[in-house]
Amino acid sequence: MKAIVPLVILPLAARLAAASDMEWVRVSDDRKAFVLSESGRPFIPWGFNYDHEGDGRLIEDFWHDQWSTVESAFEEMKGLKANVVRIHLQFGAFMESPTRPRQSSLDRLARLVTLAETTRLYLDLTGLGCYHKADVPPWYDRLTERDRWLAQAVFWEAVAKTCADSPAVFCYDLMNEPVVAGGDSKRDDWLGPAFADKHYVQFITVDRAGRERPEIARSWTRLLVAAIRKQDARHLVTVGLVSWSLDRPGLTSGFVPESIAENLDFIAVHLYPEKGKGDEAIETLRGFAAAGKPVVIEEFFPLKCNAEELGRFIDRSCAHAAGWIGFYWGKTADEMRPPKTIHDAITLSWLDLFQHWTPRILDATP
Repeated sequence: MKAIVPLVILPLAARLAAASDMEWVRVSDDRKAFVLSESGRPFIPWGFNYDHEGDGRLIEDFWHDQWSTVESAFEEMKGLKANVVRIHLQFGAFMESPTRPRQSSLDRLARLVTLAETTRLYLDLTGLGCYHKADVPPWYDRLTERDRWLAQAVFWEAVAKTCADSPAVFCYDLMNEPVVAGGDSKRDDWLGPAFADKHYVQFITVDRAGRERPEIARSWTRLLVAAIRKQDARHLVTVGLVSWSLDRPGLTSGFVPESIAENLDFIAVHLYPEKGKGDEAIETLRGFAAAGKPVVIEEFFPLKCNAEELGRFIDRSCAHAAGWIGFYWGKTADEMRPPKTIHDAITLSWLDLFQHWTPRILDATP
């Protein structure tokens, strides 16, 4: 036993030493991109949403008793040359009551941050998820709008306190795809329609009550950013916006980028180019860039077009985007080759595309 201890300890020590010089990320002086704080070298976010495993389980469903699954996924994403991993944290897993965070989940989050440090992967921590409707605490949906916002602020203050000292956090993303209710009637549900078995869209209010939608979005954003800043003055803050957030005719989210940009460090947009509509996707991206902050395409994937078209979109988007984050669901390309399902075939085409573009995207980074 003594003979093998050094073989175990030395690699760990080497990884910890490597993590100790991991640089913090900040917005560049020209407000168009990101740089590493100490060296000033460019940093281009390029990575994956690790929002669930291939079987649909969220990270909180298995990170307490199957930690090796998380470790394997991080090692695999690092092997693909990613530098950012987006993690989606569920409100119900982190809050025992409107005012009391769940310490066991915060402890697990701290362990995740340590894993990010040792693998040298930056985290995009997206919060307040209610993806599985059955897991949403009944008391949460009974809160008034104001009390719901205050509970969300408690969540973010606790997360920020846990992560404040780590350079491995790229950003805090306040919520995935928030929407301000429109019209004059009151909604009876805080969640948008399900996509498969998950609810990715969430309303921050169910009753507009005569208020302007962008002003509601601005007030909510300001409150949650202030909660984070009580504990963490350094890490970047954003919010993951649906592509229909621009102030244009038709369907809108109420989160007009120009209205909330003053409270954010950069703009994050979820943009899935459609077949034959590349010009439209670029025009949408240009609209988000008009807010005057760096823009990260926080979600994209060959969902509505093929990988070839998505590659052309990446090429054209370089003029407007400061980073790109796709998806990884726990299966390597080799494990899917040859693909046995349509889903695997699409995912495999994406991973191949990611690897094809990695050298060009990361040319400007260390």
